[in-house]
Amino acid sequence: MSLKKIAFLLPGQGSQYVGMGRDLATRYASVAALYEEANDILGYDLRQICWEGSAEDLTCTQNAQPAILLHSYAVWSCLPDSVRSRASVAAGHSLGEFSAYLAAGTLRFDDALRLVRRRGELMGRAGSVRPGTMAAIIGLDAEAVLRVCADESFGIVVPANYNAPGQIVISGDIAAVDAARERALEAGAKRAIPLNVSGAFHSPLMAEAREGLADALADVDLRAPKFPIVANASASPVTEAADARELLIEQLTSPVRWVECVQTMRAENPALWLEIGPGKVLSGLMRRIGRDQKTRAIGGPEDLDNIDDMLEEDEGA
Repeated sequence: MSLKKIAFLLPGQGSQYVGMGRDLATRYASVAALYEEANDILGYDLRQICWEGSAEDLTCTQNAQPAILLHSYAVWSCLPDSVRSRASVAAGHSLGEFSAYLAAGTLRFDDALRLVRRRGELMGRAGSVRPGTMAAIIGLDAEAVLRVCADESFGIVVPANYNAPGQIVISGDIAAVDAARERALEAGAKRAIPLNVSGAFHSPLMAEAREGLADALADVDLRAPKFPIVANASASPVTEAADARELLIEQLTSPVRWVECVQTMRAENPALWLEIGPGKVLSGLMRRIGRDQKTRAIGGPEDLDNIDDMLEEDEGA
């Protein structure tokens, strides 16, 4: 019997939590070594920030990005070969796209860590140069959110994350986002929730960061992914290194087309979807995008202990 395909989902910012990865490092010597290596690569104690730091320090984008990538890669490295060999497609949400390329062999571990640390620094700086914010609009469809964002009397505001049907994040200048929130509620949105972020991510306000990220990526040797990675900016599968480089830069100022990414991945007909890394945010979104898709979150030793049961359940389906 041929092995069934697995799709992988890699989480982005917002999934981090203090203590992340410590249980994996306690169980697996290889993961403990990864955290030690990460500290050496970055030149600061990321392990301490992940395991014992404050939530505020961990949430800082220049720390959160390498922390989440490291945790996701630690989980990937602990998966049995029988699971990793079944990878047919993957996608990561924003920062998670770098984690996906790391898992697929496009990026080396040291290059990926340095890149996302640099990406976080650039995004934080862009947020200081031109302050912005984001808000989640609940209960409006994509066309309605576009109309809400069309009035730029107070500055720039754009859809930034198409996370699930009826759940779209907008991003832009602070006054513009505040005004768009009011218009969204007037248009029938159930909620318009301000997000605690340090900048207007995935909007034109991140243009300040593009050149720096392009320079950082130019110094890195990228290889073709071992399996397709569906890009946030295009919602299309990437199989060539040059395309990966271009779309990672474009991603900074483009919306995360997550609903379309999932739809593209479904064309591969995966039998099982695994979210690998901290939290269960993407598994939650899958319940709204593809309720019929079998999805599991793998973040700690207990989840890894149950991986064989998941596969047996899949094969018996």
